[in-house]
Amino acid sequence: MTQVLEQLERTVAARRAADPGSSYVAALFAKGMPKIAQKLGEEAVETVIAAMAGDRKGVVGEAADLLFHLIVLLAAAEIPLSEVLAELARREGTSGLAEKAGRSKE
Repeated sequence: MTQVLEQLERTVAARRAADPGSSYVAALFAKGMPKIAQKLGEEAVETVIAAMAGDRKGVVGEAADLLFHLIVLLAAAEIPLSEVLAELARREGTSGLAEKAGRSKE
């Protein structure tokens, strides 16, 4: 699974500077972070709607869209996927409740 996401990250990086008229990724980057974040939010909502409807196929498709747009957002924020994966690895074996309680209050 990680390999698929890493390949997607490379594909997004390669298409970032392409012609926005011929590349969806380039078009998103041309519109900037607000549009990228909006698309991520839309995909998250669509994933929730499919889940609430019990639409397994819909959840799979929307989750793929959600991961894709998350990779685009990470690239726009200049955050490598490896940094997110390292954070997940750091949290492995820690209770979700304990991890949340250990976060600093902002």
